[in-house]
Amino acid sequence: MTRRLFITQGEHCVSADSNATISTILGSCVACCLWDPLAQVGGMNHILLATNAGNSSSALQISGVHAMELLINDLLKIGAARERLLAKVFGGAQMIAGLSNIGPANCDFALTYLRTEGIACKAQSLGGDKARQVIFFPTTGAVRVKTQQTRVVELMPTTPPDQGSDLELF
Repeated sequence: MTRRLFITQGEHCVSADSNATISTILGSCVACCLWDPLAQVGGMNHILLATNAGNSSSALQISGVHAMELLINDLLKIGAARERLLAKVFGGAQMIAGLSNIGPANCDFALTYLRTEGIACKAQSLGGDKARQVIFFPTTGAVRVKTQQTRVVELMPTTPPDQGSDLELF
């Protein structure tokens, strides 16, 4: 029986359970999946912002470096070796055109961090303009990614309400 673990913004999770999956839903956020294939342990984080946006502890919790270090430290505690860690990175979509560059900044952070730390990135699905659901199998490093499909919204013509109705449509 599969044990499903779900994380959200600013969270992370590690597991050595071969029946576990870790999942999250991403827009402009980035998830980094790390695993040690020899120790058969892995984990995922959900990075909200690449940089620390303030001095509060809650701002620190959602920053990229903090999220990566927490994930790596918890993996080491359950038997991973830092030099064997492999990565897969997802997310960083530009969800609303013209608003900000949070998604691309998160992508740049994740790839730069992995390169700087010498952690090989084996796969990535970054950028674009669609949300993603990521399902990670921590003991094998396997990942399933479901991308939001484009939906065509069709506007239907409105008809005026009945004259005797108290309901007002606006």
